[in-house]
Amino acid sequence: MSRFLNLHAIAGGLAKSAPDLFTQPEVAHAIEQHLLHALINCLADCEASNIGTGLLRHGIILGRFEEYLEANPNTPLHLSEVCAAIGVAERTLRAACEEHLGMGPIRYLTLRRMHLVRHALRQAAPDAKTVTQVATAHGFCELGRFAVAYRQMFDESPIATLRKTPDSWQEKVSRPLKLVS
Repeated sequence: MSRFLNLHAIAGGLAKSAPDLFTQPEVAHAIEQHLLHALINCLADCEASNIGTGLLRHGIILGRFEEYLEANPNTPLHLSEVCAAIGVAERTLRAACEEHLGMGPIRYLTLRRMHLVRHALRQAAPDAKTVTQVATAHGFCELGRFAVAYRQMFDESPIATLRKTPDSWQEKVSRPLKLVS
């Protein structure tokens, strides 16, 4: 039950801090699967189970990881500097992220940076900023790969996002998510 509550709290925190993350089918599916697995274990276990110290430690590490990300909301972060800042080895952070987020920290940071770029493109005036300026400011240096990944993730090119008006922004979500009540 503690694991389920912990996962639910993490999902709720992510829903508040990075709601665009839930529009990604792979992220939503991973979170759903972890929550369902924890819930099934709650229902299947008739006896109280003890949480291992490893799970608690990973939860604490993930909490520090999230706090660091929240303290640096518009900064392109890299794994080595994140690990140094929160005081853990990359392997430990990777294990904690896999366990709680269903993906590694590099994938999570990449998704985060993509969403930061999207937000910056939406906020920028098309005549004042270029896609190249915004993408490189967020740590993307291979602009061709960035553009392909951006189109796959958001179903439009970065320049299309930059040129859109706020009235035309509508997210495409394949199905509703009900992770947090």
